[in-house]
Amino acid sequence: MAPLDNLSCVLYKKGDMRLEQTVIMEPKANGDRVALEPGIPCRHCEDCLSGKYNLCSDVVFCATPPHDGTLRRFYCQDAQFCYKLPPNMSLDEGAFIEPLSVAVHSCRRAAIQPGQRVLITGVGPIGLLNMLVAKAFGASRIAVIDIMDAKLALARTLGADAAFNVKNHSDEDIVKDIREALGGYPHATLECSGAESCIRLAIKATNQGGSVSLVGMGPDEVNVPLVEAAIKELNILGVFRYRNCYPTAIELISSGRVNVKPLITHRFPLEEAHRAFETTRTGVEGAIKVIIDCTLSQNK
Repeated sequence: MAPLDNLSCVLYKKGDMRLEQTVIMEPKANGDRVALEPGIPCRHCEDCLSGKYNLCSDVVFCATPPHDGTLRRFYCQDAQFCYKLPPNMSLDEGAFIEPLSVAVHSCRRAAIQPGQRVLITGVGPIGLLNMLVAKAFGASRIAVIDIMDAKLALARTLGADAAFNVKNHSDEDIVKDIREALGGYPHATLECSGAESCIRLAIKATNQGGSVSLVGMGPDEVNVPLVEAAIKELNILGVFRYRNCYPTAIELISSGRVNVKPLITHRFPLEEAHRAFETTRTGVEGAIKVIIDCTLSQNK
């Protein structure tokens, strides 16, 4: 096991709270800092052998019951799923490699190309990261929607070309606003909320022949206009975790193409982990990403 002399944990809530990412130090004699990919697949099933190891039915995924999470000072991980961080990357930035990999995977699934118009529905942490990756992949104009003004303001700061609060607005009005802001309907929509209303809006807003990627996890069943999706020949794409995305996520941050630091809104020592979870759960004080930093405890 590797001593966690420097630990940053990013937490988020998706149904219930779970650990999203941990960055650790290898034994001091080595000194390498690594980001952990939390899922260990079987590596011999059909999905694994075809490269789609994120779909492995026998994956052991950290912090997914019955498997323990990494909110601890010692954690043992398969070396194949430890990715070395470059010297110019901070541990705070390293803690974003896991959620950023979700965004890399969803943008790859959507085949985001330079010059495309993109819509992001829901700008929580995953939505914001999808926006940053889409921009890094060359999207020419990006619009975002949400029902929280603070999140929309942050999205604008991070580079959204248009941001709309869709609360109490009709689908027709929202679609019109999006089209006018982007100069056309979006070629790709990254649905990051999981909300039925946003999935419906994504289908209505996306350009004919475009794609709607289901990134957010919501109810098991939703009512959506599938006939409209069929008539428009939309590609409805499922997105589940990530595969082979950590190296790209590391490069995006280390090269400066993606800046994740503005997403960090709160920081707590390990002893105040409960407060960190509550801050994440409630979203108080504009919480986006919450860091649990063991160095705060060690420096006292």
